Formats: sequence, C-alpha cells, structure tokens
Amino acid sequence: MTGPIPPLAPTVRLRHGAEMPRLGFGTYPLDDTEAEHAVATAIENGYRLIDTAALYGNEIGVGRGLRGGGVARDELFVTSKLTKEQQGTGTRRAVEESCARLGTDHLDLYLIHWPDPAQDAYVETFRTLADLMGEGTLKAVGVSNFKPHHLDRIIETTGVVPDVNQIQLSPYHTRDGVRAHHEKLGIVTEAWSPLGRDGTVFAEEPVRRAAERHGRTPAQIVLRWHVQQGIVPVPKSGHSERMRENLDVFGFELTGAELDEISGLDRGEASADDSDVIAH
Repeated sequence: MTGPIPPLAPTVRLRHGAEMPRLGFGTYPLDDTEAEHAVATAIENGYRLIDTAALYGNEIGVGRGLRGGGVARDELFVTSKLTKEQQGTGTRRAVEESCARLGTDHLDLYLIHWPDPAQDAYVETFRTLADLMGEGTLKAVGVSNFKPHHLDRIIETTGVVPDVNQIQLSPYHTRDGVRAHHEKLGIVTEAWSPLGRDGTVFAEEPVRRAAERHGRTPAQIVLRWHVQQGIVPVPKSGHSERMRENLDVFGFELTGAELDEISGLDRGEASADDSDVIAH
C-alpha cells in the first residue's frame, strides 16, 4: 500500500439515533473470496461503513472481512438488505440469516432491497423491521429503490419513518425530486453507483475542470459532489490506493458554481430502480 490512510469519514445522525459514516464501501458484485479481501482492505484503509445484501451472495465473505480488518465490531457500521422473496412472513428469518452469515448479533442498518409492488408485502416487511429495531437486533431501518409514494405508504401505515433510502444516484441522474421528498421526511439519501456505470462522467468538462482546480481526481470530485449535498455515497473498488482516494474527500469544498455545473450533467435517464430487476 502507498500513501497515507485518510481520516475517518464524519458521520450523520439518523433519525433513530444511529451514527452513520457519510461515505461507505460497496461490495456488489464481489463473491465471498473477493469480498473477504476487499472488505478487510477497505477497513484497513479507513472505511467504517460496509454495505452488502443477501442478493449479492457474499455476506459470508463480508463477515470474514469484517473480522479480518482489525477493527472492533462496535466501530463498524454494517448494512445488509433482504431479497423480495424474503419479504412478508420471511422477514424476521431473513434478518437472522444475514446476521448469522455476517457473524454478528446485530446490524447497524437493514434495508428492504426493493418494494416489489406486485407482491405488496413491503408494508408488512417494514413493520417487522421496525419491531426488530425496537428489540435491538437492528440499530436503524430503511429501504432501497423506493419511490416517494412507497415511502408515504409505509409511514402512513406503520407510523415509522425510514432512516435511509438507498437509490441509484450520480451526476447523470441527480434525483432532485426524490431527494427533496427525503429531506422533507428526514430520511438520509444514500447513493449506490455514485460514480456511474462506466466512468464516462470522469471525462465531463465540469468534473475535469474542478479536478484540475482542486488538485483532485475526477472520482474525488464526483464523490465530493455527493457528500457536500448531504448524500451518502457507497462506491466500490478493488484497488487499495483507489479506496483511499475515494475516502479522502472531506478536506476540500466545491464552490456553488461547481456543484451546479456538475448537477447540470443530469440526463434525466431512467434509473435501475424503475425496473423489475435490482442487481446492485
């Protein structure tokens, strides 16, 4: 490894009291072997928020990486998610199985991976997650790929507001309306695929210009664009040096004009959470 380890990411207090790092490490599409190495390396490089899901099929490897990173469990913030097949009556068992695979007695955040409206079990599922939070098995509860009307329904029915909604978000897909709805409700917006799918955003002129002005990489500029707007990005990388670069985005600020120029890259394109298949 080269270069200094960056300082730990600052945290944001979720509505139910948990302190969540403002930048995390994603583990899709790593298998168990890859996840074990990547997670341990990420922890060694300063990451404390680790994101996985039952759908990824790597919770066992992530758990090994958590134990191999050399940091106490109570210093880590571990997130997982249940599949659509586990919704409804299978929710409690899904949480137990995720904890067992990860080798932990609790999860810091647990998400419904996708509402799956056709099944129409997400309200019952969220109610069970709220119960598990009350029991202490979960420190925070949330959702992923939910639209505003899904959020409104679970809040109106259960009386519990999710801590987090994790959605696809990047300068190419800024999700302004959804983020405004989150802010009104006190929900933290978390971004999967924050750097986009293919790296083309790094070549965009507003990103390149800001990178040159601040002496940073284009990836750091894009991640700073997220955190400066209160979004929690969850990038993934298998390279130690890039892990460090991605985390090192809290020591500079973009100007208002730079934020606006990067936001102007929005294509209004359909996001993956509009589809019937969630594979992140």
